[in-house]
Amino acid sequence: QAQLVESGGGLVQAGGSLRLSCAASGLTFSSYGMGWFRQAPGKEREFVSAISWTGTSKYYGNSVKGRFTTSRDNSKNTVYLQMNSLKPEDTAVYYCAAPVNGPPGLDTNPPNYWGRGTQVTVSS
Repeated sequence: QAQLVESGGGLVQAGGSLRLSCAASGLTFSSYGMGWFRQAPGKEREFVSAISWTGTSKYYGNSVKGRFTTSRDNSKNTVYLQMNSLKPEDTAVYYCAAPVNGPPGLDTNPPNYWGRGTQVTVSS
């Protein structure tokens, strides 16, 4: 059974950085596009990023473009989200998901697998 486990969340001051990791098991990781989503209290889930199975294609939500970078290491079955210049509005639970082949407007199929999420809190 596929399992996605996020780590790396925490409390950081505005302007700081965090690196999230998502370790996958039970699926052929190198064949899956991977994605990150986030959900803040009282808000809908929001697309953050997606990376193709080769790592050559990457997509970002408008609110994180230029600040967040996604990458993957297929030898470690892990996808990453480097978050820089964090803002209080980035505070949310961040979820890893698969398969994700692009932003919702491009990829109309919902992910089959979700992690349990990791909390990111950015203080002002």
